[in-house]
Amino acid sequence: MGAENGDEASVMATLLPLASASQQPYVSELLSFTLDRLHKEPELLRVDAERIERQMQEVAVGNYHAFIVATDALNAIREEVSNVDKLLESLISEIPELISGCTEFIESAEEVLEKRKMNQTLLSNHSTLLDLLEIPQLMDTCVRNGNYDEALDLEAYVAKLATVHPKLPVIQALAAEVRQTTQSLLAQLLQKLCSNVQLPECLRIIGYLRRIGVFCEYELRLQFLRCREAWLTGILEDLDQRNAYEFLKGVINCHRMHLFDVVNQYRAIFADDTSGSEENSDGGLLFSWAMHQITSHLKTLKIMLPKITEGGPLSNILDQCMVSISRPVLFFMRVI
Repeated sequence: MGAENGDEASVMATLLPLASASQQPYVSELLSFTLDRLHKEPELLRVDAERIERQMQEVAVGNYHAFIVATDALNAIREEVSNVDKLLESLISEIPELISGCTEFIESAEEVLEKRKMNQTLLSNHSTLLDLLEIPQLMDTCVRNGNYDEALDLEAYVAKLATVHPKLPVIQALAAEVRQTTQSLLAQLLQKLCSNVQLPECLRIIGYLRRIGVFCEYELRLQFLRCREAWLTGILEDLDQRNAYEFLKGVINCHRMHLFDVVNQYRAIFADDTSGSEENSDGGLLFSWAMHQITSHLKTLKIMLPKITEGGPLSNILDQCMVSISRPVLFFMRVI
């Protein structure tokens, strides 16, 4: 008995490690059987196998619908998995394009956001911007109505804006329109100097021209004399030259009444500068202009006097010339 128990223990030690975890209880049970019981074990196992097979067949026959459905489901799943695999491959191939599209969308969204911010800023400053855009029209209205101070204030304001915001197209376009209106104002002021204006009006016009800043001091003086000469020339051109006596009387009266007014206006407006600045120096401009007017007057006399044949009118013209020419020459020699 001792030998048998030893052999049994030896067999168990050999077989147990070879069996899986689920088989170890059965192997342990086999080792506990007697020899007769072991001889019967194969038959018993066969009977159990047949019984289990019959049960499986019965279950399969009784639940064949479930097996068919399971098979169909398995086939459908396999097909779906195959489709999913293909779709995944297609998705993977489309991912770079999707990333590129997302990047473009982000960039366009940022541009739209920036434009939205600009529109919001524009909306919040709508009234101010509207006032700015109306400046050229308002300035033009001021110029046409003779409100030169207000027009020049608007011009100075826009010039300051253009200096502060040199990169804003709206401000630069506004400044360009204002410059055009300023040119219209300049032309209108010069046209006024070519008319019959008195000293106070001349002072205001020269003040406006200085504020515009187009001319330097010497050019401003030259423009003043040119405009006044144009006014004198217009008066002389309106005289009737068919009657030499009446024409010369008109010329002499024009020079006597207006020439010295122009000289006095010039001296009152452009007072001599004591700073020694070359920019403000007259440079003999008034003297040259006055001598030019006197020379022109003498040329006219030289041409028209031979046309007067009667002694009385000729003597009258001579007397008037002595008053209107000789004394002015002495005046210029003394003060200029």
